[in-house]
Amino acid sequence: MSEATDNLDSISEQIRQNLTAKDAAREKMLPRCRDAIRCSSEAIRAVHRQEFVKAEGLLESARKLLDEAEEALAASAELRNTGFFKDAQKEFVEGNVVLTIVTGKPLPTPDVLRVDSAAYLNGLAEAASEMRRYLLDSMRQGDLSKGEELLRAMDDIYDVLVTMDFPDAITGGLRRTTDMLRGVLERTRSDLTLAIRQKDLGNRLDKLERNLEGHLE
Repeated sequence: MSEATDNLDSISEQIRQNLTAKDAAREKMLPRCRDAIRCSSEAIRAVHRQEFVKAEGLLESARKLLDEAEEALAASAELRNTGFFKDAQKEFVEGNVVLTIVTGKPLPTPDVLRVDSAAYLNGLAEAASEMRRYLLDSMRQGDLSKGEELLRAMDDIYDVLVTMDFPDAITGGLRRTTDMLRGVLERTRSDLTLAIRQKDLGNRLDKLERNLEGHLE
């Protein structure tokens, strides 16, 4: 071995130990992130079934799993930037936002949820898109006022997201998610407008029918 590479073995061993520690942290983080995503997804489904207490419990479980994932990353902070961890945070935000909007509570802040800004914004966007499903369910049940309320919330979120004009490297691809939300908004507004017009027409026809029956008596 040349003099220039005398310390190569010690350097490589140090690197090996460092990467081994990171790999161990990653292996500990992955299942917890996976379970956190599952809990958050189940919470969203519970909200659609109006099982709000169950949704809250699932989100509490997701938060504990994220805490455990963060503990695993304590010595490897750069792993917080991996897609798997950010996806877990994003899904957690989505679940919380869906629950608060449907139940009429104030939105939780990033600090309260303990997530980074990019994950919060992307979770907010996906929650707004998810609202379409709940809105359509409300329409099918004849509750158009709830549909109008949800559409306003979706609009409010979109109006904020379009002002976040930063590179995708910072926002985690928010621009694409926001563009998708715009399409969801347009379809939802069209569906709700049609339902309102149909209900109004039905009310007018019912009134006309009653008037005609009154004249015939």
